[in-house]
Amino acid sequence: MENWQAIVAAGVFLSVIGAIVLEWIHLTVATFLGALVLVFAHVMTLSEAIGYIGRSYQTLALFFGVMVLVRAFEPTKVLSTWPPKWCFGQKVKVKDYCWGLLALPPPICAVLPNATTVMLLAPLIPPMAEELGIDFVPLLILMVFVANSAGLLTLVGDPATFIVGDAINISFNDYLTRLSLGGVVAIAVILVALPFLFKDIWQMQLENLDKLPHPKINHPRTLAFGCLIIFFVLLFFVIGENLPVPIAPAAVALAGAAFALLLSHQSKVDTVHNILRDVDWSTLLFFMCIFVLIGGLEKTGVISQLSVVLGVALGKNIALGAIAIVFFVGLISSVVPNIPLVVAMVPLLKEYVVNMGLAAPEILSPQFQGDLPAAILPLFYAMMYGATLGGNGTLMGASSNIVAAGVAEQHGKVISFHTFLRYGLPMMFLQLGAISIFIAIRFLL
Repeated sequence: MENWQAIVAAGVFLSVIGAIVLEWIHLTVATFLGALVLVFAHVMTLSEAIGYIGRSYQTLALFFGVMVLVRAFEPTKVLSTWPPKWCFGQKVKVKDYCWGLLALPPPICAVLPNATTVMLLAPLIPPMAEELGIDFVPLLILMVFVANSAGLLTLVGDPATFIVGDAINISFNDYLTRLSLGGVVAIAVILVALPFLFKDIWQMQLENLDKLPHPKINHPRTLAFGCLIIFFVLLFFVIGENLPVPIAPAAVALAGAAFALLLSHQSKVDTVHNILRDVDWSTLLFFMCIFVLIGGLEKTGVISQLSVVLGVALGKNIALGAIAIVFFVGLISSVVPNIPLVVAMVPLLKEYVVNMGLAAPEILSPQFQGDLPAAILPLFYAMMYGATLGGNGTLMGASSNIVAAGVAEQHGKVISFHTFLRYGLPMMFLQLGAISIFIAIRFLL
């Protein structure tokens, strides 16, 4: 490709990332405009741009299905009943409430992306905290830490994890056996750090327990059928790819969404129009445009050139490379959204291992469906962990953080960059350090 095309592709990508980080433009608008610049500058044709989007259909299908599934059951208000009053004794402290915050997100993140989990749970915290007479800002930050970390428990728990997993053809089941323990390690770090990071509120006595609200679940019959749908979605996430006719997680999510729409329509709980209207189309468009921007870097040879630099820096040392990637990707993802970061890093890492002779060139093909050599997989695992846990570092590190900040603002408080950093930076380094030790023991020794 011509040098000017590579310069345009790299310049547009960096400009979009800069606009997002500095919050000059809404992230979806920034990526949309960036993708259009590549098309109008003839870096790629419109059909090529759509082709790059099509290559990532699994990611788009999975998150569309999950968004519909979540929205379809919103009228039941099932999560608004948490925590039940019997969770509290007569004399409890804030730390007892924090244990509840630690317990709820992980099972939800088993089936829903962490940002979606925060969207569901964060609005429950400020009213409850105000009734109990405590500051809800640290509790929202804790919720974000847990949700982001719990996103590592399954393949579908974090968008970045799914993008990398899809690129290396790892199944939901294989992820559970190989990598889920890393999510447990990340949550364990939070458990250990809680009394130190949240010492200002940790020993506070809870008051006004008798004033806690007693919300009721709406449409219990519909909810019962909905739970059955979610059960089968989870079941086929686990077994779908091992059936005689394999079913990918994205197809399972779409099937769950279809049955949820059918249930909502037949039960008259909500209309199909309302449910589809409330889907987060902005996020889906953001995904599409990011894939186009990375496609521009790939087509113009920018990624190939960066892979040469990576080869010079790391050589063939997989152990050094894995640990370096954990911290490098973690630090970068604390200030750059992890989705565009991993979308860019996946082809970069693939180019690197091919250039170093560690893998065959066919892994670069979008149609490649085989297994990558076991020796190089720690590099991709390190990227998964680093991209997800790095999001705990700063306010702009993950979409979950932004969601929580928006909820706080709606209830009259601001989670400033500095406030989040005070909790997030120590948590990020503790988690990255712990996960590096885990990777070394589990995959490198």
